[in-house]
Amino acid sequence: MNIRIALATTGLAIVALATSAASFAATEAQIDTRVSETLLHFDTINPAHKGLGDKAAGVLVFPRVVKGGVGVGGEFGEGALQVNGKTVGYYKVAAASVGLTLGLAKHSEIIMFMTPESLEKFTSSKGWSIGADAGITVVSGGANGTYDTQTQQKPILAFIFADKGLLGDLSLDGSKISKINR
Repeated sequence: MNIRIALATTGLAIVALATSAASFAATEAQIDTRVSETLLHFDTINPAHKGLGDKAAGVLVFPRVVKGGVGVGGEFGEGALQVNGKTVGYYKVAAASVGLTLGLAKHSEIIMFMTPESLEKFTSSKGWSIGADAGITVVSGGANGTYDTQTQQKPILAFIFADKGLLGDLSLDGSKISKINR
């Protein structure tokens, strides 16, 4: 079997597996449980996260985001938006790419809307593209990263953490976040 055909087939299988998560959509109760567990883990990693989250106008949590591929890549995850500690909506994150993608990884994402204006812009959009629609500050080092007062004043902060697997690219660019209508 030709190596290119084998790589292409493997890549398509990985992308199909990663993006097929949409067909196995979680229930709201499952998402709520995963969100709570993820936030607890996030606060355990760095106790300062709790105070930062308390200051946020809203916190969008994606407990499980699967990203992978070989050449052609895909990403999918489901989560919830919380305001004042209560879930106000369910969302999905998805992306597709063509290029230098190789591998499969799972991670968690937390996006904090630090101002009411940034939260309003997010909630009033119909499909929010990270990179195009948002001035997100990705905290380097993920949940283990440190942030200073200047970083905390940014309107949107993002954390990527709990990486499992091996993938050369764990950025947020190109991801689209959409509300899940149930």
